[in-house]
Amino acid sequence: MRAIDYLRLLSLAAIWGASFLFMRIASPAIGPINTAFFRVFFGLIGLTIIILVIRKTLEFRGKLGKILILGAINSGIPFLMYSIAATLLPAGYSAILNATTPLTGAMIGFFIFSESLTIKKWLGVTLGIIGISVITTVGDSNIDGNIYIGVTACLIATIGYGFAGFLTRKWITQQGGLDSTLVAFGSQIGATAFLSPLLLWNISTGPSIDWFQGDVWISLLAVGFLCTSLAYILYFRLVADIGPLRSLTVTFLVPPFAVLWVFLVLDETISSEFLLGSLIVLLSVWLIVGPDSKKAA
Repeated sequence: MRAIDYLRLLSLAAIWGASFLFMRIASPAIGPINTAFFRVFFGLIGLTIIILVIRKTLEFRGKLGKILILGAINSGIPFLMYSIAATLLPAGYSAILNATTPLTGAMIGFFIFSESLTIKKWLGVTLGIIGISVITTVGDSNIDGNIYIGVTACLIATIGYGFAGFLTRKWITQQGGLDSTLVAFGSQIGATAFLSPLLLWNISTGPSIDWFQGDVWISLLAVGFLCTSLAYILYFRLVADIGPLRSLTVTFLVPPFAVLWVFLVLDETISSEFLLGSLIVLLSVWLIVGPDSKKAA
C-alpha cells in the first residue's frame, strides 16, 4: 500500500468514527428509519453538489443498475441497522462491532466468492466470534434496551458491507472500473430509493416526532455530508486501489476514533469487560487482514 492509501484509511476512520456519535444523537430523538433516510438523502445531495462543481459527466457505462443495488446493500441496510443499534447500544459498542466487517467479509469471501482462507485467518474468525460473545454477554450491564437486538443489527450491517465489497470488485472494478465519485453517487441514489418507502410508512404510522431539534439536524447534516458524501468517495477509491478486504481494514481504526468522539461529546465510558472483548475482536481483525507469510513454491 502507498502512503496516500494509508492517509485515506486514517481519514476515513476518523470520519466514520464520528458517524457513530452523530447517529447516537439523532436516532433516539427521531427514530432509526428517519435517521438512516436523512443520512443517505443528505449524502446524495452532497455528492450531487460535488458532481456539479467538478462537472463530472454521468457516464455509468451500463453499471447504474448494479450500483443502485450496491447502494441498498452497502448503505441502505447497514445505515438502518446502525441507526437501530444507536437506540440500544453505546456508540462504542456499535463501532467495535463494525470492526468485525473484515471477519464477515472473510467468511463471505470463502463461502460465496471462492476466496481462500489460511489457518491464521480461520483463527482470526474464531477469535472474532469469541470477542463478540464476550462483548454481548459480559459487557456493560448498565445498557438500557435489548443488547442482543443491537448486536444483531450491527452484525447484519457488517454482512452488508462484506457483500458489497466483493460485489463492487466483481461488478465494477473487474468490469473496467468506474470513477469512485459516480459509484458513491449512484449508491446513494439506490439507498435513498430503498429507504424512501420505509420513511413514508414510518411518518404515516409512527409516533409524532419533534422535528425542531438543532443538535439532531446538525448531526444529520454532518453524518450525511461528511460521513457519507465525502467518506464514500474515499471508500470506493480504496476498493478500486487496494481491493475489498484491505479496504475493510478501515474498520480496525474506526473504534478508537468513535470512542474518543463520544467520550468528548457525550461522556460515554467503556467497561473493562467491553475493553477485553474489543481487544479480542481487534486481534481477530489483525489476523484476518494481516499479510500471510510467503509460501514456498
